[in-house]
Amino acid sequence: MSRNRTASPGQMVFAVILAALGILGIVKHDFTPLWNPVSDGLPTRSVLIYLCAALSLTSGIGLLWSRTAVLAARVLLAGQLFWFLFLRVRDVILSPTFGVFWPAFVTAVLVAAAWALYHRLAAEWDRRCLGFIASDKGLRTARVLYGLSTIFFGLAHFIDPQDTLVLEPHWLPWHVFWVYFFGCTFIAAGVAALIGTLARLAVALSAAQLALFTFLVWIPIVASGSKDAFQWSETILSVTLTAAAWVVAESYRGMPWLAINRR
Repeated sequence: MSRNRTASPGQMVFAVILAALGILGIVKHDFTPLWNPVSDGLPTRSVLIYLCAALSLTSGIGLLWSRTAVLAARVLLAGQLFWFLFLRVRDVILSPTFGVFWPAFVTAVLVAAAWALYHRLAAEWDRRCLGFIASDKGLRTARVLYGLSTIFFGLAHFIDPQDTLVLEPHWLPWHVFWVYFFGCTFIAAGVAALIGTLARLAVALSAAQLALFTFLVWIPIVASGSKDAFQWSETILSVTLTAAAWVVAESYRGMPWLAINRR
């Protein structure tokens, strides 16, 4: 059965962000938030900077056109999987701390988005030669990665609530309530993605929640003229995660919003 390879809105936005990050990496001669943090002692670090920038740029541009979208999705998924398995998982094994888990789960969301795109765009060759990766079971794995990541993001609100509290807009009432409320909603969305109950609705709402955080917290901070490198990095990352979550949400297209146990 052929799959719909028409570019979706989420795919287009994600592609533009990837291309922009690729250009940023080349101009700044450094890893962008998509790939950071990376140890200064990593062998061939300087070479990896340009490889990662080139991967972002070429896959982003490739996803914008139907003739190159499948190839771009293959390259993007391969690159993100490599980064996740050989850098993030390694770091977690060597130093299983909160600060190390955070970038690991951020990368997991990007892997999930790349995998969801690849599954939708996969050609007959992919389904015949790459089996599991291009199959519905592969898509299920992508959704599990996304679910586990959102659960972690939710738990982070309880583990370190202060970091979220200081970012909330001053005009917003009940600051403490919102920290724990959104922590609970992230966890609920992640569980829904894992068990397949109300998954389409839950994942779509989690993407909307990331977008809300981006527009209420990070964009006003940088729009105010902030020169803080960390704030700019977090804003770029938040925008990228929002687009990635949008792509994962689109992978449920065709499934009823209130479907129960439909994986």
